[in-house]
Amino acid sequence: MDYSLKLSKQVASLPRSGIRDFFELVQGRDDVISLGVGEPDFATPWHIREAAIFSLEKGQTSYTSNLGLIQLRQSISRYVEGFFDVKYEAENEVLVTVGVSEAIDLALRALLNPGDEVIYHEPCYVSYSPSIVMAHGKAVSVQTHKEDSFALKAEKLAEVITEHSKVLMLNFPTNPTGATAPREDLEEIAKLCIEHDLIVLSDEIYSELRYDDPEHVSIASLPGMKERTILLHGFSKAFAMTGFRLGYACAPTPLIEAMMKIHQYSMLCAPMTSQVAAIEALENGAAAVAKMKASYAQRRDLMVRRFNEMGMDCHSPGGAFYVFPDIRKFGLTSMEFATQLLEATDVAAVPGSAFGQSGEGFLRCCYATSIEEIRTALDRIETFLKSLS
Repeated sequence: MDYSLKLSKQVASLPRSGIRDFFELVQGRDDVISLGVGEPDFATPWHIREAAIFSLEKGQTSYTSNLGLIQLRQSISRYVEGFFDVKYEAENEVLVTVGVSEAIDLALRALLNPGDEVIYHEPCYVSYSPSIVMAHGKAVSVQTHKEDSFALKAEKLAEVITEHSKVLMLNFPTNPTGATAPREDLEEIAKLCIEHDLIVLSDEIYSELRYDDPEHVSIASLPGMKERTILLHGFSKAFAMTGFRLGYACAPTPLIEAMMKIHQYSMLCAPMTSQVAAIEALENGAAAVAKMKASYAQRRDLMVRRFNEMGMDCHSPGGAFYVFPDIRKFGLTSMEFATQLLEATDVAAVPGSAFGQSGEGFLRCCYATSIEEIRTALDRIETFLKSLS
């Protein structure tokens, strides 16, 4: 049987994940220090795990409302109003999802008709472009650059807007670069969105993890933007709850209702145990988040300083937990550099090309690992660079 004739053309056209391709090289190797996986090295704080355990002991193992537990949606509403300065009604403007990834998929499928254009900025999280394609949209990238600290500039965005543009996807702080969006940049971007009647998907999963400038501005909080923004957030990064697979979307009722229609038929609801744990995270997790953030800041400073001392030009990221050093001077592609680094030193970092065309010539290194392993990895990288020169 020729299975190529049976597969969806949309799926068949998708490239494999560059991260997956690289980490298949890592499989089976011993003593590898990974700077590649975008996951906190902290265990979920005990009081959050305890809430999950207690919920199981009480037999809270049933389905919930498609929208999510009302107690969780009320906690989300309070948290979002306090942190993002945007008020959403818990009853009909909040949807609890299985991670932010599901929320992105729901939003795109709820919004797009075949051929609608979705603009996103690169380098970016690997799933954005494939998610657009799977929703039958046309992915349109805007390149960002090291010289601008990988910030998205309104004038660059304006160059790609057409009559077919429908959605703008934002991710600040950004994976993989750690870029942040100052208020003045977002204000200019917001003007374009209003002028061209764009809906914004704003993925703000790293918003608690900002360092030099602690103010996080959500584009949803700017004048005229709440009505045209789907705010996406979750618990994986700041609360170290990746395995709980829980996210949420906040948006005007008609948008949430459209997303919920898909969610109820495909996922039904997020796991109750995770939802109960998330209530505890939102209500009592601030101290643990602050402690983890302080540790990430220390690791970031170490990694940026050492990379620059080695001659790997590296800007200091304003958020998330990644650095994105420039390797172009060494005359290797990102994949060549990462592969040779792995083979020579057993240090795994992700080629920048995995995150889009403008990531070529860079390397993503995650500092959500122990500072002892970071020091060892940096020493090995320094030795590797000396061998190149």
